[in-house]
Amino acid sequence: MAENKSELILLFGGQSPEHDVSCSSARHVLAAAPTKLFDVTLVGIDHSGTWHKCLTREEGDSIAELPETLSITGPEITPHELFEIKRQTRPIVFPVLHGPNGEDGTIQGLLESFGVPYVGSGVLSSALCMDKIKSKELMSAHGVPQVSWLSFSTQDSNSAIQTIDDSELIFPLFVKPANMGSSIGISKVAGLSEVEQAINHASQFDDWVIVEQATAGREIEIAILEGDEPEASNPGEIVPGADFYDYNDKYEDGAILHVPAELSPEEIQTAQSIAVNVFELMRCDGLARIDFFYEESGRGWLVNEINTMPGFTPISMYPKLWEETGLSYENLILRLIQTAKTNKDP
Repeated sequence: MAENKSELILLFGGQSPEHDVSCSSARHVLAAAPTKLFDVTLVGIDHSGTWHKCLTREEGDSIAELPETLSITGPEITPHELFEIKRQTRPIVFPVLHGPNGEDGTIQGLLESFGVPYVGSGVLSSALCMDKIKSKELMSAHGVPQVSWLSFSTQDSNSAIQTIDDSELIFPLFVKPANMGSSIGISKVAGLSEVEQAINHASQFDDWVIVEQATAGREIEIAILEGDEPEASNPGEIVPGADFYDYNDKYEDGAILHVPAELSPEEIQTAQSIAVNVFELMRCDGLARIDFFYEESGRGWLVNEINTMPGFTPISMYPKLWEETGLSYENLILRLIQTAKTNKDP
């Protein structure tokens, strides 16, 4: 490693259903990582949870030779071997991991145990934001506006249909696994007869299920980047190409993205203020994407969810929003690396 450089470890892959998204995100983070400042080591986690040291990218290496998505090949290495070997060099870790076992506090806790600085939120925030039920409960306690919702354990699924029928929720509804991203496991249901199948589908991915009231509100997203204070990007709008913003829409370019969103200065200021407040309420670090529904003639701004490690693919909203706000992809990655720290949670 060059004498005046630090080492950056990019973690990617993982055991969650969002494995492929991570492989695509990591490819673009790898290409943008500033090799004049860092020697970059790529470490992949395969579907079984085994870690592999894949490659090292140094200054002068050709970006053109990188594949469109990364594959996990290379010798096996344990986290202990990786971080004990490099303890003297004190590397920074960028965990480009999405979903359970990556974005939910598990990897963050592992990195904390080795005293390794890393990009993104700490254990508490990562776990809290991944769990849609607990994050909604906390936001409700602090008066953050949201759509109506209810939740239940899959162990209580036999009574769930009756619970939904007895509730004040009005169809159509969304049925979701509580701990999952990228719209995986989500169903939109138009009536009670469709609920059982939707619950069974969501139950494949989590032991807890959340049911949300659908809204005709516009889908608006704001990116947060932490400096001395959290900064909010200009907002972007998603117009789904499907019945809702599903996995294919997100990663196969099916949706129409309006960046920036057509909003008045007052509307933008309100959304940015709510986004920063939610970022701080959830004790996020480094970055997050705050997703809203905006009912222009109804309830106004409704917070949908918080993503502590949003996608970094070429069509992902997070980097698009910062590019529109005046920060290039390459400078965004550098800024994020500079936010890395450890011992994040009080």
